[in-house]
Amino acid sequence: MDISIIGTGYVGLVTGACLADIGHKVICSDIDEEKITQLNRGQIPIYEPGLDELVSRNKENKRISFTCNIRKAIENSKVVFIAVGTPPDKSGNADLSFVFQVAHDIAASLNEYKVIVNKSTVPVGTAKKVKEIIMKNRTRDIPFSMVSNPEFLREGSAIKDVFEGDRIVIGVEDDEAAKIMLQLYRPLNLPMQLTDIASAELIKYASNAFLATKISFINELANLCEKVGADITEVAKGMGADSRIGSSFLKAGIGYGGSCFPKDVKAITATAEQFGCELKIIRSAMEVNQKQREIVSQKIVDCIVGIQEPTVALLGLSFKPDTDDIREAPSLYIIEKLTAMGVSIKAYDPIAMEKVKELYPDIEYCKDVYEACLRADAAVFVTEWDEFFDIDFHRLKNNMRQQAIIDARNIFQPEKIRSMGFKYVSIGRK
Repeated sequence: MDISIIGTGYVGLVTGACLADIGHKVICSDIDEEKITQLNRGQIPIYEPGLDELVSRNKENKRISFTCNIRKAIENSKVVFIAVGTPPDKSGNADLSFVFQVAHDIAASLNEYKVIVNKSTVPVGTAKKVKEIIMKNRTRDIPFSMVSNPEFLREGSAIKDVFEGDRIVIGVEDDEAAKIMLQLYRPLNLPMQLTDIASAELIKYASNAFLATKISFINELANLCEKVGADITEVAKGMGADSRIGSSFLKAGIGYGGSCFPKDVKAITATAEQFGCELKIIRSAMEVNQKQREIVSQKIVDCIVGIQEPTVALLGLSFKPDTDDIREAPSLYIIEKLTAMGVSIKAYDPIAMEKVKELYPDIEYCKDVYEACLRADAAVFVTEWDEFFDIDFHRLKNNMRQQAIIDARNIFQPEKIRSMGFKYVSIGRK
């Protein structure tokens, strides 16, 4: 099937490469000429494990191509995916200007029947607005169908999420669009839920809001555990064994970040307010998440209080492992907090340092954990990268001036680290 993906960001590029890999002919287009030039050179502008190989293979097989000619991409496709960004505006609403611009592009390029698919994360009612723009601005009375097809990709495992996902949600307005979308995704052999467009648009926001709430819930319990002498890992294990609850997203830490949860939680609350509906639980989840960053930052401060010209090693900068994404990353909050206090920071991350360096060029960036901890008074683990599980703590201790470890992700076993002579602080554990 001939497909075009408008927008070659994270969602668009991963979706396009995966659809090409199951046999479709995909044209990825973008207004960013530099990004398209990079892709045509074989350079992947984002970090996602396995994506470079996937793009290279399908480019070689001529199943995927990249262009700035959006009109040509639309004209040569039966299915057009809108996969542009929807960042939050000042009020928390999703900024739909990029989506609406693509709607105008489609209207100008509509040469035969097409299925227009909203892949971008958008509020309820967006498909209706896109349809109105196309109908108002199309130059010929050519029919088309609207579809809402939300993505459920996790950074760091996005390719697996496409090929082995839990479900594919397809919101449709007519039988022809349903038939085409089922045919498009059939090679993946995954459960498909056909629903109305409004429900499909809401499912994405509802899913992320629920997961964010689950994270905030376990972090609140972790804070209670510290007061009463309980262990949050045991509490979470006991809760997660209940099939009605499940163990995923019940790991206490410094809270959620990234491009999806913060943005989508704000957007669903803003949408609710527009319809006169207050989402108290979801709003509280946001407040708890912000508070958790403050609580962890205070743990760091408590470990360096009284030290002359303290230095902190910040280990892990991306919001989660296996990505270079630093949007809403907890590490950035810690950097702001500590630098405002005059604390020196030495930072290390295997992937994300260059992006953080653009924001904070004055802190020291190191080649590995051991260099970051050299003469540091405290080491703060903010992202649970795999390589951190293999650290030589004897070497780490010898490198440090004061031996304090703040484990903001509960990566290590408290007894083991304390037995080596470290002051060890974690989240909700004894």
